[in-house]
Amino acid sequence: MMIHISTRNGVPIYLQIVQQIRHQIASGRLRPGDELPPIRTLAQQLVINPNTVARAYRELESAGLITSKVGAGSRIAEGVSPLARRERMRILNEVIDGLLAEAHQLNFSDDEVVEALQQRAHGMREPVAEEETDHD
Repeated sequence: MMIHISTRNGVPIYLQIVQQIRHQIASGRLRPGDELPPIRTLAQQLVINPNTVARAYRELESAGLITSKVGAGSRIAEGVSPLARRERMRILNEVIDGLLAEAHQLNFSDDEVVEALQQRAHGMREPVAEEETDHD
């Protein structure tokens, strides 16, 4: 399980952890029964206070996404499946809303944002296409 945190984006670290675990469940990368790292281990990996990880895990547990047992750790809750397309779209729209708000604060037009997205998307696909042609 990969988690990346940023101290520059203004989102509390515990929420970043919650969002990223939710996204990994939504995408199917985390499945029911999968074990999450122990609180102290994840805190050491992220170089943050263990209380921050504990808070994120409590949020996830209260949302019904994980189960935690003393001595047994935390796992993705049974019955939790990858989120429906509607929920995945909701998550994507949240990200888009944040992007648009930031872009507009920086005085970019909608057309400039769309162009930048297309260029970035093309750039992300391009190396894969090159690797495929190298193998032919």
